[in-house]
Amino acid sequence: MAVKAKTQVRSSGKTTGIRKDNQGKTKKMRPHTMDYSIVFLVLFLVGFGLVMIYSTSSYKGSLYYNDAAYWLKKQAVFAVIGIIAMFFVARIDYHAWVSKKWLPWVYYIGTLVLLGFTLIFAAVTHGSKRWISIGPIRFQPSEIAKVVIIVFLAWYISKYVRKLRNVKGIGIAFLLALPIICVVAIENLSTSIILLAISVIMIFVSTDKWWPFFLVGGVGAAIMALFLVTQSYRMDRIYTWLNPAESENGLQTMQGLYAIGSGGLFGKGLGQSMQKMGFLPETHNDMIFSIICEELGLFGAICIIGLYFVLLWRFMVVAINATDLYGSMIAVGAIAHLGIQVFINIGVVTNTIPNTGIPLPFISYGGTSLCFLLIEMGLVLSVSRFMRVKD
Repeated sequence: MAVKAKTQVRSSGKTTGIRKDNQGKTKKMRPHTMDYSIVFLVLFLVGFGLVMIYSTSSYKGSLYYNDAAYWLKKQAVFAVIGIIAMFFVARIDYHAWVSKKWLPWVYYIGTLVLLGFTLIFAAVTHGSKRWISIGPIRFQPSEIAKVVIIVFLAWYISKYVRKLRNVKGIGIAFLLALPIICVVAIENLSTSIILLAISVIMIFVSTDKWWPFFLVGGVGAAIMALFLVTQSYRMDRIYTWLNPAESENGLQTMQGLYAIGSGGLFGKGLGQSMQKMGFLPETHNDMIFSIICEELGLFGAICIIGLYFVLLWRFMVVAINATDLYGSMIAVGAIAHLGIQVFINIGVVTNTIPNTGIPLPFISYGGTSLCFLLIEMGLVLSVSRFMRVKD
């Protein structure tokens, strides 16, 4: 069922935090306390991630840098920066980010320029151009794109929701998201899949039409197939996924499965993993869930997955009770982003889907990913401050 527009509009056309009372009069919504259950869950997952990064990287840190906490220190710095940014964004009225008509277009065009700059000038790392370095600062513009596409589509949907009642309006919304998705897909197919999923889910929730999404799915599959066949290493990943034991590139997948299987029900104990001793690559990055399973067992893995589900549920509460459609769409975008990313990461680790480089939210090592994910959480918390609550 489509989300009905809850946005009240002044004569100037700007979205405001107002709603109608029982007498039909409009009144401005005053901000109240943010949803601290979201704050607790996010901080817990970040803290747990720091513990697991130290557990998974201490051996390699001691071996290569003579510092067991080498990666922990770097991630802790980004965690502090991200948490400060999260609370800063949470204290700002989320309408301020689109208070002028031109602001969403600045985000949109600026992101496209930044992504294009990355394709042309970024240095090749692990066979792809994904990172921009400005002095000591190094970041991935594709992570910025995730936040921007949520804010831009949330604004666009809330402003033109009536146009999404027909196929033409749905097509225009997809066409607006497509440039960012395609530019990211050139060097980072996995992130482009997440961006596409965010766009599809946000537009799907905002309209009562469903059959055009079959067409969108077909077009999306064709585009993804095109990007697969144009890069040989991507086709190698498909073969490795189907035959990990026979493929020369299947070491990571097999060692990850060994780690999961050896953990049993309750695991070997925190810090007692054997696979992190050089057997499993990227233990503190994309494959960290394997070590969680090995050290904490099936019970620990289910607990972490359960926390993600609770967090997604809280986002859903925010989406349902937001004062306007713009706020609802921000929360829906966050649900899509977090849910898809968790699914892809765990799917890769368990060899349910082909191998691709997607971090486990809040837990995997990666400063850019963590910072911008926390900023996104700040947006959701800002929406929660204006939720409709019982008097």
